[in-house]
Amino acid sequence: MPQLTESGKSIVNDLSNRHGFSRDAIEHMLVSVINGNGNMAQFSHPEFAGYGQWMRGGMIMLGDMFNNNLKGRVDSLCCEISNLITSQPDFFMAASSQSQSQGNASSNNLNGSSNWFVPDPNQNWWPQDLGSPAALGSQNDTRYAYFPNSRRLAVKTGTSVWVYDTLNHQIGGFSQQQGSGSGITFTSQMGTVILSSLPVVMRDGQPVTTQAIPVLAPPPITNPLPPVSATSNAPSNTTSNISSISDSDIFATIEKLATLKTKGFISDAEFESKKSELLSRL
Repeated sequence: MPQLTESGKSIVNDLSNRHGFSRDAIEHMLVSVINGNGNMAQFSHPEFAGYGQWMRGGMIMLGDMFNNNLKGRVDSLCCEISNLITSQPDFFMAASSQSQSQGNASSNNLNGSSNWFVPDPNQNWWPQDLGSPAALGSQNDTRYAYFPNSRRLAVKTGTSVWVYDTLNHQIGGFSQQQGSGSGITFTSQMGTVILSSLPVVMRDGQPVTTQAIPVLAPPPITNPLPPVSATSNAPSNTTSNISSISDSDIFATIEKLATLKTKGFISDAEFESKKSELLSRL
C-alpha cells in the first residue's frame, strides 16, 4: 500500500467518517479506483464482503451478492472517490504516456503530481534534470524514458541507468529480442535502430566521455612512391611514379561522408574538412 501524505490522510479520514468504513478499507478502495483510472475498481477487503468489482454507471458485484445495503454504500464510496480523482487529471499523467509494460503498470497512476501520496523514489528513476518524459515504457527488466526536447533516452537495466543521445531520431517504439544474442532496438523515422549504436552521454549520474565518431577514411594508396637511391643522378619524377586515388573513389567517399552527416554521425565542420581534403586530390 503506498504511503499517504498528510493531505491524503485527511481525505481518507473524511471518507471513513462519512461512509462508515475503516481507514484501511478506504485506503484499499482509493488505490483500487485510481488503478481503474477512476472508472472501475477490482478490490478484495473483508469490509466489502471480500472480492468484488465496481464500474462507474451502477454495475457492482460483491461476494455477498444479496446485500443491497452494502452494495449501495460501496457504490456511493466508489463514486465519490471517482469524482475526486477524475477532477485531478494529473493522476493519470504517467499512465497516458507510452507504455510497453508486460507487468502491472497501473501503479504509475499513484505517482502523478497529486499530493495524496508520498512519491515513490523508484518511480522517477531517470536523472531529474531531464524533466518529464514524453513516453514511458518497460519490458522484462528494462525500463525506458524518452525526452524528445533534449534528444535524450534513459534506459534502466538492473540498477544501472544509461542516458543516450538520440541524435536525429524521433523514437516511436521499443522492442527487446529474446534468447541468446538478445538486444534492444527502437523504431524511428529512419527505420529500426539498435540501441547500442547511440552515443552514451551518462551512466549512473556520471558523464561519459564522448565516443569518437568514426569518420570514413579515404581509400589507401596501393602503389606508394618507390624509394630513390641517394646516388642516383636521374631526376625524380614524382608525377609519373605516384598512383593516386581515382576520381570515382574520391566522389564515392564524399557521398558516404554526406550520408554520415545527414544521420548526425559527423558534424558539418567535420564533413567540410574531409571533403576539402579529398577534393584537393583531384
